[in-house]
Amino acid sequence: MTREETITLSRVEYDALVERNSQLEDMLAARDADDGARVPHEVALEIMRGKRPIVAFRDHQGMTLRELSQKTGIATGYISEIERGRKPGSTSALARIASALGTTIDVLVNE
Repeated sequence: MTREETITLSRVEYDALVERNSQLEDMLAARDADDGARVPHEVALEIMRGKRPIVAFRDHQGMTLRELSQKTGIATGYISEIERGRKPGSTSALARIASALGTTIDVLVNE
């Protein structure tokens, strides 16, 4: 015969555990539902201050222009021109940049 161990908690402790479990379930559901369109708070602030979205995401991730170029297979100069607003960027290039930065195209071009 196996003896089950029991733990006695106060109602306050039990309610706190139930609440924490609920919060964790909500966080996991939000993470699973994230389609990449969520913008981290720090990135949103930088964009609101006038920084271009690609630069804001890249800086937030500590990624250099060269690293983004290597990750996407897009020339550094072309990415630089997109970042500075000199070129709009092709859909293909923006898709690769968005993927490398963990976001979506609409977040990068929505100014």
